[in-house]
Amino acid sequence: MATVLIVDDEFGIAELLDAVLSDDGHTVVTAANGRQGLARVEAGRPDLIFLDFMMPVMDGPAMLAALAADPETRGIPVVLMSSMPEDTVRERATGQAAFLRKPFRIRQVHDLVATLLAGGGSDH
Repeated sequence: MATVLIVDDEFGIAELLDAVLSDDGHTVVTAANGRQGLARVEAGRPDLIFLDFMMPVMDGPAMLAALAADPETRGIPVVLMSSMPEDTVRERATGQAAFLRKPFRIRQVHDLVATLLAGGGSDH
């Protein structure tokens, strides 16, 4: 199975995603902001990242830009998550493999993980 990094300052969201993905057999690593997320990536390259848009210290767009700037990490698929509409998020962030609007359904998470780990993109 895959290693999935969850970067979200909302403990409940991170905990839910951790439980769902762990139950599916994935190894889950979590971080509370983009700076911690980049440190986790440096410690061990994940296969997939769920990244919150708005966080303290370093937000999602800044972490996404840092990942894209590094040849070692730019190929990691990132699911950008937000309660804001996707059009609003796209004004500040580019390069994500998929978008997940909060609140989301668990089925959406399963579908995104399956699609992205198989090498595809999605617009959920």
